[in-house]
Amino acid sequence: MATKLKRSYRFALRSSIFISLVFALVLSGILFLFNSFDLVMVAITVLLLFVVAFIVLQIRIEHFIYRRIKQIYDDVALLESSSLVSGPITTDMKTLTEEIEKFAKDKKVEIDTLKIREEYRKDFLGNVSHELKTPLFTVQGYIETLLDGAINDKSVRKKYLQRANKGVERLIYIVKDLDLITKLEVGDLNLRKEKFDIIDLIQSVFDLLEMKTEKKNIVLTFDMDYSKPIYVFGDKDKIQQVVTNLLVNSIKYGHPEGTTEVSVENLIKNKVIIRVTDNGEGIPQQHIPRLFERFYRVDKSGSRSEGGSGLGLSIVKHIIEAHKEKIYVESEIGVGSEFSFTLEKATDEDEEDHLKNIEN
Repeated sequence: MATKLKRSYRFALRSSIFISLVFALVLSGILFLFNSFDLVMVAITVLLLFVVAFIVLQIRIEHFIYRRIKQIYDDVALLESSSLVSGPITTDMKTLTEEIEKFAKDKKVEIDTLKIREEYRKDFLGNVSHELKTPLFTVQGYIETLLDGAINDKSVRKKYLQRANKGVERLIYIVKDLDLITKLEVGDLNLRKEKFDIIDLIQSVFDLLEMKTEKKNIVLTFDMDYSKPIYVFGDKDKIQQVVTNLLVNSIKYGHPEGTTEVSVENLIKNKVIIRVTDNGEGIPQQHIPRLFERFYRVDKSGSRSEGGSGLGLSIVKHIIEAHKEKIYVESEIGVGSEFSFTLEKATDEDEEDHLKNIEN
């Protein structure tokens, strides 16, 4: 630790002047009493006293302050404040005060951040517990019923085993999504980027979700006829998951006989934006900032009846951010919602780089 002192002589100077003036008055009074007043002698004595007093006071005060300030620095070092203890120790009160104030502000920010994280951790654990508890208790209930004798009834046995299997499938779905989002958050998921036609990918998702849309009589469509391919560069499987999650959400929370429209537009020279727009019930504005949080649900009461892990939008956000792209949401009650995200346009250079990576 550096020990260079930034000296401040103001206190010692003022104190020495005060001591010298008092001494001069006292000495002059004594000399007047004895009729031996000598101005030159008084001046020389006071000057010598001033010099001695200044030196002694400066050394003593600086040593006294330095020892205590050093103790402050040592105490702060225990709190691992690299910003405060990395520089030289200063005995200048103004500088020290500024450093301590900055240190206090930084610590307050850290404490506030830790409090927010703690609240988030509690919410997360509560949500995970709730999401896992429902299918677990469902499976347990059916199995206990079968063990209590229902297993002997063939029709009941098959029905309960099928329901228990659905509960297990939901558990697997939740665990898989948790595993995926954990990898996304820690940056442990390697993206396999390639050139692909985003129009063809969206159409394939439309086909996969055909049965879901028929149940609610919801139409999935493009905003126009895309006669030519639009090539983008990214992880095809992950982008398909993004499109799937957004479309599944629009189906879950859209009005029966509604429409979900997908558009692909040029944004800037090397970017496209994919928009997923529905005419559902819309999302209240106060919920929009938290939509991409894990397990966050707008409708706390009825949304779980729609199934899912509660992680869909959070996974979407992390996949898009892993591509270093942006995702946006706009919604209006009674009108509908629009989720949009950007992707990099594919170029011939992207394809060449991709082929080189495969060869390597």
